[in-house]
Amino acid sequence: MADQSQAQTHPLPSGPGQHFTISYAGFNRPWAAWISHQLSVLGQQTTMLRWDPGSKPPLAESLRDLLLADGRVLLVLDDWYFRLGPRSAEEWSAALHEVVPQHLDRFAAVSVATQAMPTAVAVLRPVDLRDLEETEARRLLLQRLGLRPAGAPARTDGVPAGAPKFPLDPPVVRRIPRRTQSFTGRDPLLEQLYERLSAGGTGGSRLALHGPGGVGKSAIAVEYAHRFGNHYDVVHWIDARSRPTAREHLADLAVPLQLSAGREIGARTRAVQESLRVGRPYQRWLIVFDGADTPESVTDLLPEGPGHVLLTTLNRAWLAASGFPEIAVGPFLREESVAYARRRAPRLTHDEADLLADAVEDLPLMLAQTSSWLNTNTMPVADYVTQIRGGELARIGFGIDEDYPKGFQTAWSITLNTLREQHPAAAELLKLLSQFSPDRIPVHLVQQARPGDLPAPLAALAANPISWHSALARISDSTAVRLDYQAGPTTDAGVDSVRMHRLYHTFLRTELPDEERDAMTTTAWQVLVGADPRRPADNREWPIYAELIPQLEPSGAFESPDPAVRELILNCIDYLKLRGEFTTGQELCERARSHWQRRLPPTDRDMLLLEYQHANLLRRLGRYRPAEAIGRAVLRQLADRPADDTELLRAKNGLGGTLLALAELKEGAELYEEIWTQFRDRLGPEDPSTLQARSNLGLALGLLGRYREALVVHGEILAIRERLLRREHLLTLQSGQAYAWLLRLLGRYPEAVSRQELNARLHRQLLDDNAPETLRAEHNLAQCLRRSGDLTEGSRLMRTVVTRSRRVQGQRHPETLMVQADWASFLRQRGDLAEAAELSRTVADRYRDLVGPEHPYAAGTLGNIGLVHWAYGEREEALRIGEASWQGMVAAVGADHPWTLGCAVNAAGARHLAGDEQGALALSEDTVTRARAALGPDHPLAFACAAALSADLRAVRRTDEAEAREREVLEQMSTVLGPEHPHTVAVRRRDRPYWDFEPQPI
Repeated sequence: MADQSQAQTHPLPSGPGQHFTISYAGFNRPWAAWISHQLSVLGQQTTMLRWDPGSKPPLAESLRDLLLADGRVLLVLDDWYFRLGPRSAEEWSAALHEVVPQHLDRFAAVSVATQAMPTAVAVLRPVDLRDLEETEARRLLLQRLGLRPAGAPARTDGVPAGAPKFPLDPPVVRRIPRRTQSFTGRDPLLEQLYERLSAGGTGGSRLALHGPGGVGKSAIAVEYAHRFGNHYDVVHWIDARSRPTAREHLADLAVPLQLSAGREIGARTRAVQESLRVGRPYQRWLIVFDGADTPESVTDLLPEGPGHVLLTTLNRAWLAASGFPEIAVGPFLREESVAYARRRAPRLTHDEADLLADAVEDLPLMLAQTSSWLNTNTMPVADYVTQIRGGELARIGFGIDEDYPKGFQTAWSITLNTLREQHPAAAELLKLLSQFSPDRIPVHLVQQARPGDLPAPLAALAANPISWHSALARISDSTAVRLDYQAGPTTDAGVDSVRMHRLYHTFLRTELPDEERDAMTTTAWQVLVGADPRRPADNREWPIYAELIPQLEPSGAFESPDPAVRELILNCIDYLKLRGEFTTGQELCERARSHWQRRLPPTDRDMLLLEYQHANLLRRLGRYRPAEAIGRAVLRQLADRPADDTELLRAKNGLGGTLLALAELKEGAELYEEIWTQFRDRLGPEDPSTLQARSNLGLALGLLGRYREALVVHGEILAIRERLLRREHLLTLQSGQAYAWLLRLLGRYPEAVSRQELNARLHRQLLDDNAPETLRAEHNLAQCLRRSGDLTEGSRLMRTVVTRSRRVQGQRHPETLMVQADWASFLRQRGDLAEAAELSRTVADRYRDLVGPEHPYAAGTLGNIGLVHWAYGEREEALRIGEASWQGMVAAVGADHPWTLGCAVNAAGARHLAGDEQGALALSEDTVTRARAALGPDHPLAFACAAALSADLRAVRRTDEAEAREREVLEQMSTVLGPEHPHTVAVRRRDRPYWDFEPQPI
């Protein structure tokens, strides 16, 4: 009978109105919801009643039950309305003739069906709403019901959240698998799912579907996305079985959401999460994470915000431990099993379907397999069920427990044997498909394999499109395999990929004899190698690499002795590095390393390339010590190579970057000077490799505080690149930025601003605003503006850089920490002390976690906290932190490094503030001498040291000497910086000089 328990009533608004009971099959709930809304806004009272007549009661009796509802009954007729049961066309015709003519005043109907309906439906006089636009569909609906429209059509564009969209207007953004036309039942669960997700209101909701494999969790999620999709503006499906794929799919949303987030996947992922969190441009969104069986690996990807998140997972323990809201999914109810089996195999009677359902314990996966087989074979159902029940459960390599029917292996064996006998080519193809990832088998790559990569029978199959698609159809019809078609404007799009249930995938691999499995594995490797574009740096090829990576592990590629397969793996790792997938790339390195070390010597070229990439990825993840260990080990292995050996220079280059990150600055600079010298002597001074090596040397010199030498290096490289390349080339912009950076550090502020304004503008023109290179350019420009005295414009720019860097690169990324450290200094200078204090502490804590307490960045950012205490007048704390920062910097980089001299200026100021005039004077005298020797007398830091010494002389009443030094430094500052520069004005006002630490980019 009709399911009264699922009725949803829309209360009658003010004013009189009729009552309509809208009877619909659950499959077409969007139409019922839209119709209900159209009637409600006109003052009519509506009740939505899901039609579920069951398979045993007489159909006429179920139709009469609808008349028990109040008011008129509006039937939403579609293909599913007549398939529930299932019932024959004859039975429907008889029931309609028996019931409807006596109650024409009570019944009305609309049709959204795509297939022919029973002829007796004509008695209901349904109006066809299919293929209409919303205004016309509404007009015909109201005309059929005898209602007069009031005012303008109640279009759903821009209506408040909760008002349904017109069913033929899909969500603005939609990427979900095709709807399963054989989907059956689960209506109560789907309604519960909708109600629980909707209960979260504007704050959003999260929910997980959990249960053993084969119960149909993914099918339920797909049906929910289609059935309730018109409640959302964005519906997006994510394959969460592997973290790289999940990140890729989430990042894919950046394009339809029109987000500008650069090339790196991390940047695009965070941009998407931020967009969903704030609900711009869309508040009504549904994100489905399918197959999150290790949910802890995707937890950080789950978006917050006003929308809905739905997971499917096997992992009940994680849900319980995390408190994640959940709904348990079990096997079909018996009525659902019977209806499903009869729909897949119409020859089954009710009792035969019941017998089959009992044998497979109502498990949807098994019902799909067994009923599909019965639909194409004539074996008596009772005999087939007897075979299933008599099958002995074998140990086949994966954990079978009480969740699974004991005869499943027998049923699958029968299906597989039938396929081998009747369609041997399809069976051969199925063997090969089992060597790929079950979650997404790239059949289009198999079909497009190079000549000679496929065995002769499969090559012949792939060469004939009709035979190929026929084989895939047979596989899908008789096994636990689902076909995914290519998206495209045509209706004859080919099969793009295949999904295979994991249990069935494991069964197939176990069934193969060792010799056949080895042959198919080798074929799978050849298919993957043939698909490798061999251009991981070309972002046009990135979709291919994203498709290949999930296939490496299932195909056994890491165990392959073939050099071409190793090259494929290295290219995939390089792609991940370039894409910003550092964690996944590092994991891939370790997986390959564990296999390759057993059969390759450490000096093998592929092994060296792998180690180089491994260290590179570890460094990008902030794991500097492990990266250093790998780099040094490789150098030891290559110690007997000639000094100009390519692999040796590559290894030294990688180690040099790690040493700079660890603040082993002197050794890093020596290494880069050696690399540059070798490239210069071998390739010439203007070769790209020589220039890049020299640029790295310039970076190291700048970090050592040898600013003038570094400026010369970057200036000469810039001139060469402007001549050989062009001003807009990214390498030229890189050199221009480095040159402006050194100008700023040397106190040549007007020139630095002028150059960096152009550099930043070109970055914005060539790249998007959120590209890491653009963020670096604008960060440097903001610092140039601040140092030149334009705090207002510098603050505006720096704030946007911080916001974008947090979103694009993450809160803990080294470059985000760098810009946040500088933003805290902006805040302190503007007087926003509370915010400056909180951010300074956060940055210092995170740097200490990243690089350790003895790193100069830890000491420097600690000193910035001391400056906030100084600004608050908290003398003892400012002194304690100032001294600790200075001593830490001495230990890290030596007493004469500019960073140390700056910390000494702050420590002397803290001593002065705490009343230790003699201690402040002694430190200031020493610091002035060191600063002039290291930086020259006309450097801004040397000016600050001299002004501080003047203040300390005045404090111990050496007034004449203090006045003389003050006049001297003011004269120098007016000449070099200008009389109205903020530094000059501050000394003239006798403000105590200070120095804030700027972490430098590496």
